[in-house]
Amino acid sequence: MGETITLKSRHDGFGLSAYHVKPADARRGGLLLIQEIFGVTDHIRELADGFAQDGYEVIAPAFYDRLEPGFEADYGQDAIQKGIRYATATPWDQVAGDAQAAIDALQPPVFVVGYCWGGAATWLVACRCEGVAAASAFYGRRISELVDETPRAPTILHFGKTDASIPMEKVDEIRAKHPELPVYVYDAGHGFNSDRRTDYHEDSARLARLRTLALFSRSGGGKGEA
Repeated sequence: MGETITLKSRHDGFGLSAYHVKPADARRGGLLLIQEIFGVTDHIRELADGFAQDGYEVIAPAFYDRLEPGFEADYGQDAIQKGIRYATATPWDQVAGDAQAAIDALQPPVFVVGYCWGGAATWLVACRCEGVAAASAFYGRRISELVDETPRAPTILHFGKTDASIPMEKVDEIRAKHPELPVYVYDAGHGFNSDRRTDYHEDSARLARLRTLALFSRSGGGKGEA
């Protein structure tokens, strides 16, 4: 459904690629969709296409293009380790600048959703970027690095109760720092939204998606708005 476009980062002027898909029907708003550590994979493109069917114009930037253009990894251990290295080598200031380029390319209202590494990046964007109407962050382990920052737009968080990489103590720390934010915990593990992963949990994925769409709708994503 989509096409590849190039964004000019607000961080350093770098030209990074992005998957871009427009809604076929009336537009509800723009959506910045932030990848997992695996890059802009077929799963991320499928998620983007799904949100486009719901009325959102979606841009999913390839945040690791400086390290490896077109990077897409599978779920093997070698690929996971490479994705972790790329995530660690991608500074948050750069992420914010890349994300701002995507936000600027979309007509408002602009929403943000992200998964895994992208969940933490979604938090970052909600805290630092301009023009964000609302954000939904899925199992962002590294939010704990950014927990002293506060989102400037309505934000909801999703975590898995059995996620070994994000102990419930970390989730409780976020709740304690930001009691005003909805934090949803599902009876699932890490990556429960992805049907490519062993921790996929269909009911949790569906409920988290419904909550995400409801937040966007409450925050200006009405059918047919510019």
